[in-house]
Amino acid sequence: MCGIVAILGNVASREQRLTAMLATQQHRGPDATQTWLDPNIALGHNRLSIIDLTETANQPMHSACGRYVLVFNGEIYNYLELKATLSAHYTFVTQSDTEVLLAAYAHWGKNMLPHLNGMFSLLIWDKKEQKLFAARDRFGVKPLYYAVIGSALFVASELKTLWASGVPKAKNKQTWASYLMYGTYGNPNDSFWEHCWQLPAGHYIEWQAHHNLSNQQPTCWYDFIGRVHQLHPLTKAEIFEQYQAYLASAIQLRFRADVPLGMAVSGGLDSSILIDWVHRHLPHHQAMEAFTFYTGNDQYDELPWASKLLQQTPYRWNQVLLTAAEVPDLMQKVALMQDEPFGGIPTLAYSKLFETAKNRGIKVMLDGQGIDEAWAGYDYYHTASNHLTQGTNQSPLRPEVLEADFTQLAAPITYPTPFDSAMQNKQYRDLFYTKLPRALRFNDRISMMHSVELREPFLDYRLVELAVAQDDDRKWDKGQGKMLLRKWASQWIGAELVLAPKRAVQTPQREWLAADLKEAVEPYIIQFSNLDFVNKKAALACWNDYQKGNQDSSFYIWQWINAALLE
Repeated sequence: MCGIVAILGNVASREQRLTAMLATQQHRGPDATQTWLDPNIALGHNRLSIIDLTETANQPMHSACGRYVLVFNGEIYNYLELKATLSAHYTFVTQSDTEVLLAAYAHWGKNMLPHLNGMFSLLIWDKKEQKLFAARDRFGVKPLYYAVIGSALFVASELKTLWASGVPKAKNKQTWASYLMYGTYGNPNDSFWEHCWQLPAGHYIEWQAHHNLSNQQPTCWYDFIGRVHQLHPLTKAEIFEQYQAYLASAIQLRFRADVPLGMAVSGGLDSSILIDWVHRHLPHHQAMEAFTFYTGNDQYDELPWASKLLQQTPYRWNQVLLTAAEVPDLMQKVALMQDEPFGGIPTLAYSKLFETAKNRGIKVMLDGQGIDEAWAGYDYYHTASNHLTQGTNQSPLRPEVLEADFTQLAAPITYPTPFDSAMQNKQYRDLFYTKLPRALRFNDRISMMHSVELREPFLDYRLVELAVAQDDDRKWDKGQGKMLLRKWASQWIGAELVLAPKRAVQTPQREWLAADLKEAVEPYIIQFSNLDFVNKKAALACWNDYQKGNQDSSFYIWQWINAALLE
């Protein structure tokens, strides 16, 4: 995992801008920083060394033919298999996945993308065609933002990096209005800031030097809908067999690293499966550590569950305590890294977890993100609720505190419905528009702020496609989601763990905001109430009502804190 930047076009002070951009995102790659400049393009790279730790694997990297220059962020997990395929055509001089990626592009062009199993955002400059090619992985695990200002294009791994180049920072009022009105976190191609776009997951885009850069539109290369439709119905036994084979492959591929490994675990089904399969397949020469956060509140903490999962393994278990006293400082630090609204106190807890991992010398972490979306693990997958902001059936929003003219800027919530099944359509929405994109953004920033690479085995595209393609009754039964997965896992994990109801809340956020954090949070609430699109009297009345015990949800309080922190 790394940081990448590019400047295309004729701009003043290009080298100084490039240097400022790389300095801004150095946390993404503290091991090496390098640049390459040509008359029409400037590329830069912050490296976090994971595979092939030698300097020969640094970026920007030039292809053997000399035509292409690459910077990329992420990992190509199946690089060894691709290397074997391409070795008949290329002589490799490093052990890196970067060189394999370059050879794949030289061999297949943009058609290399379906060959890749990994998480990535990449930029490839074609010297001959004077063209910049950019692409992002299937589910958007790795970020890529860009801005066209005048006749110049700026590309980076983070929004703050674009601002460091001189791109103006101005609120995207429609996105902010939709966030506060509907609880949405933007569309796949935009951000909370004007001029700043993101390349959608599973898309690529090309920019030609000396052409109108703002006219270029992303092209989808990952046909998720078509691939799911093509999958034939399977029996339960066939699903079990296929899923086990894919899962074993996905986890083994994500073990590939020349640095120490760790995993973030809780007490749920996701962690149960992750721990068990890591234990089954981890090579004897590789060490592993586990990390779990807790708050000291037995009502929410998952230490007892995680303890049962880990008791049969030899892994060192790091228990990371987050206290209310740490939250005010962490809020500011995480907001500085996120650049956009982020999840509540669990996000802060995970930030501390990744910091602990870094201090333990861990550079690569695994976690269980994606399994709920793939196997319909949320309650609302079998309801008709319209309040889907946080995966609940009750609205956690307070649009009544917003001025009427501001609410009119909010875009209505509409999503594609490419499947006949309502459940599959909700899964598709969550995978590409709502829950997964925001979770991946939260996780990327809080892991990278501590220079730790986060890998998601359950987001291997083979696993997701197989799961989403199954009939509704294979996913949801007798009031529980992920049902087929639970039945399969119960064969080797105790039923007490596997069949336990999903525990969605992991921290005492509601209680802390009303008590322990009241004095620290109140200035942000007042700051929010003073914004020109907020009805101050209504907002403060709502805050007072929350303090008096109306704490059915704290999501809107956290929204207001976000708006103030990112002002």
